[in-house]
Amino acid sequence: MVPFLFFTFFLSLSSSHPAPPLQSQTLVLNRLPSPPQSLSWSDADEESQPLTSSPGGGDPGSADSIFSVQLHHVDALSSNTTTPQQLFNSRLLRDASRVKSIEFVSAAAVGRGAAGAGFSSSVISGLAQGSGEYFTRLGVGTPPRYVYMVLDTGSDIVWLQCAPCKKCYSQADPVFDPRKSSSYAGIPCDAPICRRLDSPGCNSRKKTCLYQVSYGDGSFTTGDFSTETLTFRRTRVARVGVGCGHDNEGLFVGAAGLLGLGRGKLSFPSQTGRRFNRKFSYCLVDRSASAKPSSMVFGDKAVSRTARFTPLISNPRLDTFYYVELLGISVGGTRVPLDPTGSGGVIIDSGTSVTRLTRPAYVSLRDAFRVGAGNLKRAADFSLFDTCFDLSGKTEVKVPTVVLHFRGADVSLPASNYLIPVDTSGTFCFAFAGTMSGLSIIGNIQQQGFRVVYDLGGSRIGFAPRGCA
Repeated sequence: MVPFLFFTFFLSLSSSHPAPPLQSQTLVLNRLPSPPQSLSWSDADEESQPLTSSPGGGDPGSADSIFSVQLHHVDALSSNTTTPQQLFNSRLLRDASRVKSIEFVSAAAVGRGAAGAGFSSSVISGLAQGSGEYFTRLGVGTPPRYVYMVLDTGSDIVWLQCAPCKKCYSQADPVFDPRKSSSYAGIPCDAPICRRLDSPGCNSRKKTCLYQVSYGDGSFTTGDFSTETLTFRRTRVARVGVGCGHDNEGLFVGAAGLLGLGRGKLSFPSQTGRRFNRKFSYCLVDRSASAKPSSMVFGDKAVSRTARFTPLISNPRLDTFYYVELLGISVGGTRVPLDPTGSGGVIIDSGTSVTRLTRPAYVSLRDAFRVGAGNLKRAADFSLFDTCFDLSGKTEVKVPTVVLHFRGADVSLPASNYLIPVDTSGTFCFAFAGTMSGLSIIGNIQQQGFRVVYDLGGSRIGFAPRGCA
């Protein structure tokens, strides 16, 4: 009898214990961003800056160099007649292509053991056709010719279109002509940097190195692998290994080429690692709330003192990408039971917009958010989003908090990083999606407003809130 009474008393205490209150925050409702009227760069301003030189990737150089550049979203290269809705729809199409390409690379990597005969790809990149989301303006050659270049943490090579063109896509600036640059130099076929290509080619007549980059959608770039000087505002970096592409097929949204920021041996951070102490960071501005540009910093000042760090982990199948461990996610202050990491951790990617989680993990997260946002009026699904709300007529709403729990770092997301406008009628959607593949990706919408720090020497990635100031 006594044990029974004790058990009954224990149950009554348990049932009367109140559930923890839902943690929420205010979301100020902003509209879809419109295309900017003009870009703020001036080549004349760039060229008037005093230059500091660097030996670049070929020599040790110094470890105290620092420079920063502006980043702009690729929408800035769109026509001024493009509507906000068209821009957003195009972004989702690019995003789907990007994710498919990363999944393609993952599948291809499984069977990459035997190399076929002939000239094969130097690197298989996660960049899908036209999917680079952020770009900067930099000078190529001596004297510097200024062009737009996409910056991408999912690619391992620096390349741009070069004259003479066998085939070149349309870009915003004249195609770079290496014959007009005094610092351009071909790379001998037997040079160590040429051998860093997965499958280097060789021009039998000139005895110089050739490269080819293939992308998941079938587009590619091929040409001479050379060294050239790159100029970033006031900083000149010499002897960077650059692909000078004479045959470039695919749509790369008006940019001249790509500055690869991945973990591979030929990416810009790897080539210039000693020069900039193997550190860089970026902060991506929420374009629906601010008109100021995003930014990227190289060198010791890239590391924010307020950043929370999580260790980088290795995924031998996909060594281009930056992997970390995501241990869990909380919604409204309550941990969601999930195993979101899939196989090999989650990728931190600048070129994917919407975060993808394995399907079971996403369903758990989504269902918890739906419960926490039960006071909001639901709307129909939109594109890949299955949790949307009709917030028309409102200026702000309360939404459950969302916290990403990385190993060693809890990252609390602003509300605008997970409930986003998808049309001009007041529909907002939960900006996560499920995937049937084993790959999970933290996209750039969730990274907005944070300074994301890549400390490659320390083998860690950090997140500093309110890092765009």
